[in-house]
Amino acid sequence: MMYSYSASIWHSIPSNLDRKIETCIDEACNHLGMKGVGYIFFRADDVAVPSRRFDRLLQLFSSYRVPLSLAVVPAWLTGFRWKNLKKPGQKSPELWCWHQHGWRHVNHEKKGKKQEFGPDRSHVRIRKDILKGKHRLEILMEELFYPVFTPPWNRCSLDALNVIKELGYYAVSREKGSLLPSPDGLFDFQIHVDLHTRKSVNPIEDWNSLFTEISQAISSGNCGIMIHHQRMNDAAFGFLELFLKTFVKRKNLVPVHFKDMVVIEACCR
Repeated sequence: MMYSYSASIWHSIPSNLDRKIETCIDEACNHLGMKGVGYIFFRADDVAVPSRRFDRLLQLFSSYRVPLSLAVVPAWLTGFRWKNLKKPGQKSPELWCWHQHGWRHVNHEKKGKKQEFGPDRSHVRIRKDILKGKHRLEILMEELFYPVFTPPWNRCSLDALNVIKELGYYAVSREKGSLLPSPDGLFDFQIHVDLHTRKSVNPIEDWNSLFTEISQAISSGNCGIMIHHQRMNDAAFGFLELFLKTFVKRKNLVPVHFKDMVVIEACCR
């Protein structure tokens, strides 16, 4: 299981953070122009183990009535853990989209960037593991499981993408700029902003980069934000609350999760 740490940006918070967030969102919304409205979604990764941070995350999204897509690692999940994971959100089940995050979140690449379902793996093994994960979540979650696939580390091979489509998933969710396009018929819900696995050691530059990423994504009409609750400190939770509090007041910025996005994409085709 992954260890936790907080990126340097969350140890150096600007004194006027609330104003910076408001300016960033307002300017981006003004750029929507002819698009009319923009969509924003949040994806929480590496979900499976109940914790105070996870409860705090769901309570925060519940308080602002903002949907959240939850990427669950099947091999980490047990019946006991699932029972406790869903407790903090039981009063607002419509806000959550529980979906699949690989199988074991284990790297199988001998070199290069980490991938659980990369080119070093055979078609048979890829299909077997994806299917094992799907069956496990279907058994434990029953009707709450939603067939969208988030590959660990936001990347996977073309073979894996074809298997995901073949097995009946509605969509895949990866980082923006993925080199391999998803096959026809498999929606691709791209992440534009990574809040918590940032690697910069210069907080000032990183704050500028973060606001630029957010602004560009909102201005495009579709903004995907990735969360890792295990790596959040109090400052990261504070930023997220300010962000939610600010953007929910904007009528032309609509919060959605993957279930909503599948419907939106289907209607547009």
